Amino acid sequence: MVKNLIGKLKLVLPFIGLGILAYIIYSLDLQKITSAFLSIDPIYIVYALLLTIPLLVIRNVEYQIILKEQKITVRYLDSMKIYLIGIFYGSFTPGYSGQLMRIPYLKEKTGEPFGKLFINTIIDTFVHSFSIYGMIIIGAFLVVGTIPELLPVTIVWMIGFCLAVLYFSGKERGENFFRIIITYLIPKKVKPHLNAFVDTFYSDFPRFRVMVIPYLIGVITWVIVFSQEYLILLGLGLEIPYLTFLALYPIANVAGFIPITFGGLGTREFTAILIFTTLFAVTAEQILVLSLVGFLITDIFLAFLGFLLSLKESRSKTSFPETAK
Repeated sequence: MVKNLIGKLKLVLPFIGLGILAYIIYSLDLQKITSAFLSIDPIYIVYALLLTIPLLVIRNVEYQIILKEQKITVRYLDSMKIYLIGIFYGSFTPGYSGQLMRIPYLKEKTGEPFGKLFINTIIDTFVHSFSIYGMIIIGAFLVVGTIPELLPVTIVWMIGFCLAVLYFSGKERGENFFRIIITYLIPKKVKPHLNAFVDTFYSDFPRFRVMVIPYLIGVITWVIVFSQEYLILLGLGLEIPYLTFLALYPIANVAGFIPITFGGLGTREFTAILIFTTLFAVTAEQILVLSLVGFLITDIFLAFLGFLLSLKESRSKTSFPETAK
């Protein structure tokens, strides 16, 4: 009965965000949404797209540092390709979990164990995600007088994130946790394969001090992403100070990480509308358009590039290795 309930929840949860988005659109004025979309000055969209070039270059430098720290050798262009393919799969999966599809591509390029590559993807995602949290704290303090609930929620989120990182960074603790999961929740036939998988989790585990540089680079990449969003805001003719936007929009963006929707849709728009219509003289329709167009430029455009690369890879690839080292 419990397994059936969990199975049903897994099917329903990813659609909650889409339901929220559908409700937002239904409750707003469709004509105003259309007018806001058509009012965007196209030159700002071009400027925002051009920022994709430095974004990819810098983001891949961050990824390369983590790869090298784990003694995983991948050429610069190959790691950029793998990153984009991960974005493609992540863009239509809850909580961007599809980024784990980097693993088979990394396996093909490097021959490293699956467990080690799994941890590499998780670490890269965690470091990059953590680099946005400083911006969130600043934003939560800015709106503490207007939306006081945001600050405690943000602090609890960050504490939980840090505790999880500290716990699993310990080899013995992490391995014991996964052994318990395998022992009690995994079918007997699969256990030997998963045990071999876990055995390589902590192989060449990165040092904390080395992760400081990827963290700082991650902050730069987020500034570029939110600058792309800000250009759309300017294209809509809205007047919100740039630094204030940089502090507040990350809160909406992180709301999209909650694994109850595809690509953050719904939760991100709801949070952005709540924050910006409360603090500024803007309409919900304008913020909805800002969020959706920004999503197209910062996520879907990269996902499209990743899609093209995945098609190219699938044509040239003969087969994936079937077993882990």
